[in-house]
Parts: sequence; C-alpha cells; structure tokens
Amino acid sequence: MIIAIDGPAGAGKSTVAKMIAEKLGCTYIDTGAMYRAVALKLLKIGGKFTEEDIKKILENTDIKLKGQKVFLDGVDVSDEIRNEQVAKIASTVARLPYVRKKLVQMQRKIAEGEECVVMEGRDIGTVVFPNANVKIFLTATPEERAKRRYEELKSKGFNIPYEHLLEKIKERDKQDMEREIAPLKPTKEHVIIDTTGKSIHEVVDNIINIVNKKKGV
Repeated sequence: MIIAIDGPAGAGKSTVAKMIAEKLGCTYIDTGAMYRAVALKLLKIGGKFTEEDIKKILENTDIKLKGQKVFLDGVDVSDEIRNEQVAKIASTVARLPYVRKKLVQMQRKIAEGEECVVMEGRDIGTVVFPNANVKIFLTATPEERAKRRYEELKSKGFNIPYEHLLEKIKERDKQDMEREIAPLKPTKEHVIIDTTGKSIHEVVDNIINIVNKKKGV
C-alpha cells in the first residue's frame, strides 16, 4: 500500500503524513527533506556549482531517513534543514534533472520491501509512484499557509513578518508549478483536499476514510 501525499509548501503535508503513518502503522517518508539535505550540503560547501559539480557531490552523498530523523553523511540534520535559506536552495536544486533522478531512485529504494508507505512531497503521485494506491493533493490558500508558518516560527522564538513569509510562499509556489521537470500539479487520480480552515484531525480522518475505502474496509 503506497499512499502519496502531494501539495505546495505549508499545506500540512508533513504533519498529516506523519499522523496517518502512525495511525495505519505505515513507514513515513519525507521526500522534501531529502532535497533539503542536498541543499544543506551545497550550502556548507559554499560557492557556485555547475550541474556537473552537483552530480559529483551527489555521488559522494549519503542521505538516510530513520523515522522522522534525517541523516546527511551520517550526521543528524533534522533541525538544520528546516530554515528558509535551505528551503530556497532546495527549490532551485529540485529543478535539476540529475538531482531529481538520483533522489527518486533513493526514494523508491527506501520504499522497497515495506508493506505500507506514506510518502509526501511534490511529485509522489506523478513521478515517484505514479501507480500509488492512494493519491492525495493537499492545498490551502497562500495566506493560510503563511499564517501557519508564522505561528510555527513564532512558537520557536523567531519573529519573521507574516508579509515576508507570504511573499516567499508565493515565490515557492511559482517555482514549483513552473519548473520543467516534474512540476507541482495534481493528476486526475488525486483526491484534492483544501485544508484551509480545517483542523489537522479533520484532514487525517478524511484521508484515512479514503484509504479504508480503497482497502475495502
């Protein structure tokens, strides 16, 4: 059973996917974290890179997901990858064909042998697992997503203006939807769920009902 959860930044994919995986006893895979790990490595090395440079770097890069932890070359970078600078680089890196091909290979390998997988990202149901058993596309208004991000950062002690976050989310949406390789878009098989104004529990219950119907429960 492969459950694909796609959608734009801030739609609640990670939170929802983790809860569904826990409730159904599935393995949770955060593909966005893998792109962020690549971005973090490039940021740490510093400088400007050609596609060939990045290809060589990726050949010597180890990314592992263990539960909700992300390990880059054996080091836990779960917190380090969750900043704005890394997110911006990740969005740019994700447009490179070789990077996508390499990470998609990694993602499929991680899912091999698992009885049930909940995988979230931006192209799970279109590229990584086009034959996923269940395809969900989570969305919300940019304003709602910026508000969530603002509250999340505020709770962690960061005071970043809401207007700035809204602008960044709109920029990210444009990048993700207009990229040539695997643009962000739902397929006709995706069930589109707008999370604006809905609680996490409402969304999770909705998706679990969809999964159970698919399983014939």
